[in-house]
Amino acid sequence: MTRHAWTVEEGGGGRLDRYLADLLGLSRNRITNLLAEGRITVDEKRPRKSHVVEVGQRVVVDVPEPVPIEAAAESISVPVVFQDADIAVVDKPAGLVVHPAPGHRTGTLVNALLHQIGDLSGIGGALRPGIVHRLDKDTSGLLVVAKSDRAHQGLSEALRAREVKRVYSAALWGHLDQDLTEVEAPIGRDPKNRRRMAVRDEGRAARSTFQVVERWPTASFCTVRLHSGRTHQIRVHALHLGHPVVGDDLYGPARERGFSGPNRAWAGELARRVPRQFLHASELRFRHPVSGEELGFSSPLPEDLADVRRWALHTAG
Repeated sequence: MTRHAWTVEEGGGGRLDRYLADLLGLSRNRITNLLAEGRITVDEKRPRKSHVVEVGQRVVVDVPEPVPIEAAAESISVPVVFQDADIAVVDKPAGLVVHPAPGHRTGTLVNALLHQIGDLSGIGGALRPGIVHRLDKDTSGLLVVAKSDRAHQGLSEALRAREVKRVYSAALWGHLDQDLTEVEAPIGRDPKNRRRMAVRDEGRAARSTFQVVERWPTASFCTVRLHSGRTHQIRVHALHLGHPVVGDDLYGPARERGFSGPNRAWAGELARRVPRQFLHASELRFRHPVSGEELGFSSPLPEDLADVRRWALHTAG
């Protein structure tokens, strides 16, 4: 247990949950839980989170030591490309689920990070890496995780404010009409298939920018900038354009059969060579949530996708 006790001085104060979150580097959810547990007092009384703190009041906060979570540490190799006391940036391999869930209680990125990161300071009272954004199981690439409450709060706010730059490499079936295409279309759960998302009027706002880099015989190699972070966003927006991600069995199954003439054979060979959905988180840029330093990271195509690209360029002529 760590006790924080002080008297509010001139210039301090405000709504209690915001005041404590900023001062102690804890999330507002964490502050709410501490209040519910009776671990916060103002002038020896248990306040509401909406209490307005005033100069001269005595504030006491007892923060228990973080406890281990149920997920077990597992020896799974995940490249860590950057790490300090507050964050870690990892290069997630394809085939790895990010967070334990029904059907994936083990063998996840969280299990791997619990094994690889030895100085977790606790998020929400638990010793765990803080997942602020995710990648689909079969999407590879860069992901930032928080190691402290302060970092978790800062990264979450930056994502909400769209201050985190995320760029993906993707291969899409067919050829986009323009080299630069902006898609702004809301995304929600597909009412006909709960495994899928879809463009829906009542969905949440989502925006993606597609930039064509190479035009192959029956596909386009693109970079995609995310301006929001909805579930399956690139895959759904690509389908909305009529050009689903190559190798995406959920949103573009058997799309290679839609081509005719000499391109049909090339498309079939591309589909055969692609081992998974051709989607890789290749660039990540953001301001460090604690130090304020601008950070930027890039990840080349992993070998399974790079091999497909080399084949496509070699045969495209």
